Amino acid sequence: MTAPVVPPRTSAADSARSSDELIRAEGPVLAHNYHPLPVVVARAEGAWVEDVEGRRYLDMLAGYSALNFGHRHPLLIEAAHRQLDRLTLTSRAFHNDRLAEFAERLAELTGLDMVLPMNTGAEAVESAVKVARKWAYEVKGVPADRATIVVAAENFHGRTTTIVSFSTDETARAGFGPFTPGFRVVPYNDLAALERAVDETTAAVLIEPIQGEAGVVIPDDGYLAGVRELTRRKGCLFVADEIQSGLGRTGRTLALEHEGVVPDVLLLGKALGGGIVPVSAVVARREVLSVLRPGEHGSTFGGNPLAAAVGTAVVELLETGEFQRRAAELGVVLRDGLTGLVGKGVVGFRARGLWAGVDVDPAIGTGREVSERLMREGVLVKDTHGSTIRLAPPLTITGEELGAALAALERALAQGV
Repeated sequence: MTAPVVPPRTSAADSARSSDELIRAEGPVLAHNYHPLPVVVARAEGAWVEDVEGRRYLDMLAGYSALNFGHRHPLLIEAAHRQLDRLTLTSRAFHNDRLAEFAERLAELTGLDMVLPMNTGAEAVESAVKVARKWAYEVKGVPADRATIVVAAENFHGRTTTIVSFSTDETARAGFGPFTPGFRVVPYNDLAALERAVDETTAAVLIEPIQGEAGVVIPDDGYLAGVRELTRRKGCLFVADEIQSGLGRTGRTLALEHEGVVPDVLLLGKALGGGIVPVSAVVARREVLSVLRPGEHGSTFGGNPLAAAVGTAVVELLETGEFQRRAAELGVVLRDGLTGLVGKGVVGFRARGLWAGVDVDPAIGTGREVSERLMREGVLVKDTHGSTIRLAPPLTITGEELGAALAALERALAQGV
């Protein structure tokens, strides 16, 4: 693919082995828990990556939204370098001079009160499960060990043993039992089913405002507001997992903002670390996070000064509103481009901001096959669930680059006709 705007070429990585050799070398020594596309990335900048041979690709996945601000955003790199020269880790046995500002600014950005810093998205979800249960026992008065959490089918919240216990994806579950009890699964986007599932034992309703792994599934207008009203009325917590959907991706800071909803507990990750370090957070009302006391929960690396410095720089970028505006404006370009491909290999799509799930006609190929064709066109995406591919470019992508990626998708689809 030849993009209209091409950053200066960089030299390939100092590797004595080719892409093929490096892929073969992984086989005997790495667990086979992923099936990546056959590209070996060595360098990256902005929306572009380069393999060890110097071939360049437009990144239309952005690390599943971990790279919302592009590869090596200069302000984030600067923040990381500055902190690397001072202090990287203390553990939470001591205070550090970066954590307070990070928590203050993240709480203000999200409209909530308190922050529990963690590292990965799955850790944030696990932390929220613990906090919701403790809140149910200490504040709501649920009898000991009776708390339940209601979740949505086709969810993706991570792959720990507790989280896969309430997954409906058999690939994530099979062979990993026995499973953790205490969860009720209802159909996504179904308020009546949710109403039936919530009772006096319910600690929380945990959902993704947009289901990413399921194929960027967007609920009907009013669903999220309905979840908020129901949880208030029933006296349980609304826990929103915005690990993929949050921090500018959908054209707002949070996907919940499209319906003017504020949850009791918000889960963030991925983009919060700027693609530099893993950073996640549970952000919540004071009444909720105040149930935690010293010794009841923690993480050696959670809230480390390097993560706090990068996370603060990420919040600074979002405070400008620039990236939210870019996602909203370029989201129109993305939606219009995909609309033009319906009937030309695309049977349907769902999009919000710079995020789309694209359903390819199975007669043209699987999502994996289309992803491989796009790779050969110089564009990187990832498949999910059969013939669906996900598009989630960095929010720094230009309109010209996005147009070039859509043109490449049209060519990739035509190859299957």
